[in-house]
Amino acid sequence: MRLGVLDIGSNTVHLLLVDAHYGAAPIPASKLKMPLRLAEHLTPDGRIDAAAVDELIGFIRQGQQLSEDKGATEVMVFATSAIREAGNGEEVLSRVRDETGVFIDVLSGEAEARMTFLAVRRWFGWSTGRLLVVDIGGGSLELASGVDEEPDVAVSLPLGAGRVTRSHLIGDPPTPDSLRELRRFVRAEIAAVTGRLLRVGEPSMAAATSKTFRQLARIAGAAPSTEGMYVRRSMSITDLTSLVNKLAGMTAAERTKLPGVSSARAGQLLAGAVVAESVMDLLDIKEFVICPWALREGMILHRMDRLTE
Repeated sequence: MRLGVLDIGSNTVHLLLVDAHYGAAPIPASKLKMPLRLAEHLTPDGRIDAAAVDELIGFIRQGQQLSEDKGATEVMVFATSAIREAGNGEEVLSRVRDETGVFIDVLSGEAEARMTFLAVRRWFGWSTGRLLVVDIGGGSLELASGVDEEPDVAVSLPLGAGRVTRSHLIGDPPTPDSLRELRRFVRAEIAAVTGRLLRVGEPSMAAATSKTFRQLARIAGAAPSTEGMYVRRSMSITDLTSLVNKLAGMTAAERTKLPGVSSARAGQLLAGAVVAESVMDLLDIKEFVICPWALREGMILHRMDRLTE
């Protein structure tokens, strides 16, 4: 059957259509995305402004048309931290429902972590043993660890690359003082949950998902996307530490000249690198393996599992 997921994130709104069958890997059929950056459309009182909601509704209508044209039988629509934390989140959901007929499922941070973990577990399989999964989004950081498809522990922290860029980094390139304060803040937040993650056991593999990690790994020398999704891509703590130092001295415009870095993500790449390095250091991770599957694939796999119950 052809299924779709429409993911309303802090950075982008992304529709993915796949051909899905129980027991088989979802095969991408079509996709559509828009860099809406909902988190940057907040009013001083924390509400998503009307212009952003108009754009979101326009994209959902485009997605509805594409899904119909491509023969999708079901499209799941979900939102993450941007709408979850907005002061007028319920109003946005209501307006979308009234104007498009679409009901948006707002995921909790823990649910994000669990769905992403499921996708990564299915990608790498049981032979990896205890798996640690780390995902840096625009608004939040998700971490999960487990030996099964359901993680033993799943946590979400307000450490998305876009969020901490806006809240802490000053200047382009950022001032040393603001970078030091960002690092202090990030490490304090992560240190508060490391005990929960380490108590369940040391991971046999640490896997990273999201655009932030893919871009950092590409800069560090990982294979480009043109070589396909089955090429092994990884990044060491040594690579990441060097990258933090390198990115800290560059402007956003200069970062766009690095391999694999888009102009839309260049401004928040340093913050993402600081978060990634902090996770690796505090959890004593020597290497991340990059997984091409993440939250959207996890939602599809979870839905297929439920259809067979």
